[in-house]
Amino acid sequence: MSQLAPLNLHLHKKQGEAFLTLATEVLYGGAAGGGKSHLMRIAAIIWCAAIAGLQVYIFRRIRDDLVKNHMEGPKGFRSLLAPWVNAGLCQIVEDEIRFWNGAKIYLCHCKDEKDIYKYQGAEIHVLIIDELTHFTESMYRFLRNRVRMVGLVLGPDYVNRFPRILCGANPGNKGHLWVKRMFIDGTQDMEMRQMPASEGGMLRQYIRARLEDNPSMSADDPGYEGRLEGLGSSALVRAMRWGDWDIIDGAYFDCWDSQRHVIRPFTIPDSWPRSRSGDWGSAKPFSFGWWAQVQDDYRTEEGIWLPRGCLVRYREFYGAKKDESGVSLPNTGLKLHAVKVGEELDKIEAKLGKRPTDGVLDPAAFAENGGPSIASELVRGSGGRIYWRPADNKRVAGRGAMAGWDQVRARLEGDDEGRPMIVCFNTCLDSIRTIPALQHDANHPEDIDSDMEDHAADDWRYECNSRMWLRPRKEPEKTKPNDYGFGRRAPSGDWMTS
Repeated sequence: MSQLAPLNLHLHKKQGEAFLTLATEVLYGGAAGGGKSHLMRIAAIIWCAAIAGLQVYIFRRIRDDLVKNHMEGPKGFRSLLAPWVNAGLCQIVEDEIRFWNGAKIYLCHCKDEKDIYKYQGAEIHVLIIDELTHFTESMYRFLRNRVRMVGLVLGPDYVNRFPRILCGANPGNKGHLWVKRMFIDGTQDMEMRQMPASEGGMLRQYIRARLEDNPSMSADDPGYEGRLEGLGSSALVRAMRWGDWDIIDGAYFDCWDSQRHVIRPFTIPDSWPRSRSGDWGSAKPFSFGWWAQVQDDYRTEEGIWLPRGCLVRYREFYGAKKDESGVSLPNTGLKLHAVKVGEELDKIEAKLGKRPTDGVLDPAAFAENGGPSIASELVRGSGGRIYWRPADNKRVAGRGAMAGWDQVRARLEGDDEGRPMIVCFNTCLDSIRTIPALQHDANHPEDIDSDMEDHAADDWRYECNSRMWLRPRKEPEKTKPNDYGFGRRAPSGDWMTS
């Protein structure tokens, strides 16, 4: 490097640790301003200069964001590489940076799921993804599968360190849940884990970056920390200033509270009516739930008071593919035939004992389209023991009437005393996993972003739309004691009534 025109390739301590790590699948991030984008640019330049023929792909979801963040400004590629461009050591041609030794940096974007197929034939030696939480898990897995290296000669300092992946992310956005699950849950900062082949087979590591790990930010923009502290939402401050991944800012159901809405299983009284709800899926997961409705204020064995009318989700059947550890893979369905699913539903209800008297199903499942409908095949698979009616599919309010998401929110918020009007057993893991993470649709904020894993939420919505609210029972009118006894009204005009 000393023989080349000098570049300013300085990295701070934490950035340097991420650059030098032996891990080959790295997430660097947490707090905003931690220096993740700068790390990516510097790493890409150094690796390309050191390894002839290296192919580095840098991704962001939106192309305009990619250009503004990585090409423009005093620390963008154009400024960083200006001495080498002037010396003829590299060229910047549109979205491609070409080095003298055959190495290249490609600036790429994937706005929609279909865009990933542009890279189906790519051989990616280094995959860099900026703002990983803006991507879906399926996008990431597809791109990771393109990471390979054939015939490239590596120096002794780089053996076993390539091919590799370097990602950056802050908490939040539509990919928050899967990124947290994949890189952060159950790990310690800087811990390296050798992943099985089903998970890419790479050495995975999460490196937490805070604002303090990037002193350049405070020097270049002294007011940046104050702006983070002044974001308003305490959740957003914890996420963006401190890199807290347990916070989901901007959640659609920001009223969700596991302490209130998730309860331990209890014995449901036989007198409570049962119902079921279902959202169909094949390539994407299906979701079915079983519900009981509280008839009178009820205290569980754990001492939790449930108000009259509260919906209790006591069982669910979620059709998602699972990994080797039994954890549901987000938004990946089982591709089962409806008859088979109907058979499984019948088996579940046979074990539950008391069967529901009503069931509501995604209205789209009743379309026949020249053949039997999904709904009729579910019935056939159950041996005729489970029947369905089309659910009310209204999503958002119109003309002053509450619709599905309003119904779910209202029940989560609870009655006049703040008691929730909908809860689920802690065994309903996929509801608990997916519903709190749902975000607003960017184009229709009153709706949920349907690109996210919203199948359990749809199932809840159908149930809430199709169940009448039970109001509290009226207290018996209190009467004054009289000669005719307690609890009895005196005749009209009697002197005891005055």
